[in-house]
Amino acid sequence: MKFIIDKIAWIHIRDGKILSTLSTGKNTFYIPGGKREGNESDHQTLVREIKEELDVDIVLDTVKYLGVYEAQSDGAEIGVRIKMTSYTGEYVGELKSSSEIERFEWHGISDINKVSAVDRIIYLDLFRKGLIK
Repeated sequence: MKFIIDKIAWIHIRDGKILSTLSTGKNTFYIPGGKREGNESDHQTLVREIKEELDVDIVLDTVKYLGVYEAQSDGAEIGVRIKMTSYTGEYVGELKSSSEIERFEWHGISDINKVSAVDRIIYLDLFRKGLIK
């Protein structure tokens, strides 16, 4: 049986590098975002998760759909998959690690081995499209 974990991701690229976060107590980096709560829309989830993780506000009228990526969930039983619906968008405020985020880094394709399976797929797609170096 296949089980899907539905997540929303914020793809933020600057100077050919993508923003990636390390959760407290973890050793794998993840693209910022997370699971929806209740009946939240994609945009509501995106705004809430990014505020919680990085203390900035997503500017809703700049949000653009990027794509859906799917892979085996790291550390989960075989068949448990992550479905990552991804968006780009501008923000206001200063990026800061929250209590749940140990730190954030700007990654290029050479950092692909630091990230989760679904993020690797995203990194490769962005690299092929010339969006990250």
